[in-house]
Amino acid sequence: MNKKNQLKLWMMGLFLAIVAPTLQSCDDDDDDYGRYMPNALVTLKTQEGDDAFYLQLDDKTTLWPSNIKQHPYKGKEVRALVNFTYEKQVNEGPQSVFVNWIDTIRTKPMAIDMGEENDNTYGTDPLELVKDWVTVVEDGYLTIRFRTLYTGNNVHVLNLVKGEKDYEVILHHDAQGDTQGYMSVGMIAFRLDKLPDTEGETVDLTVKWNSFSGEKSTTFKYCTRK
Repeated sequence: MNKKNQLKLWMMGLFLAIVAPTLQSCDDDDDDYGRYMPNALVTLKTQEGDDAFYLQLDDKTTLWPSNIKQHPYKGKEVRALVNFTYEKQVNEGPQSVFVNWIDTIRTKPMAIDMGEENDNTYGTDPLELVKDWVTVVEDGYLTIRFRTLYTGNNVHVLNLVKGEKDYEVILHHDAQGDTQGYMSVGMIAFRLDKLPDTEGETVDLTVKWNSFSGEKSTTFKYCTRK
């Protein structure tokens, strides 16, 4: 199994991000609990032409870190949880921020549609999508928080495949035989660039998956990234 396609699950209760040594907090107040929790879900990007590093907060808002000048992951575009502080918040346009920490999320392209072999290729092991603020479609990505059984002995592999309809995707889960243990939590993000261009319109995107109680689906609002 290619390690790039492996997904490590987070055990319930270990949701706090590891603070990178080079991204120190604005102050040393250990009692400030809010600094240890994520307050945004972003895309790490670089500006074309000059490689300037910034965070895409949503489809309209960019955050420019005053304390990070170079992309911390060598220019690779990935989704991430961050904790930041506004330095001077304005009503519109780019926002200047101080980034306290960044914790990247496993970010993958959509998988190749293998037709009738999708289930055998990508797996149908059950999982549950968690409905919270980090399960969202924005900036051309589907980002999800999910729950599944996990012993800690194997890595689980998730893939997203286009469905039969234009704006329908199927989430596949291969537990690699690890179907026991405790209910644990993980996060993953998928780039949706294999879907048809919505040409500026907002459409319904249906996500289907196999849950512990059978097939489920949910709908998100989706517009192709500009």
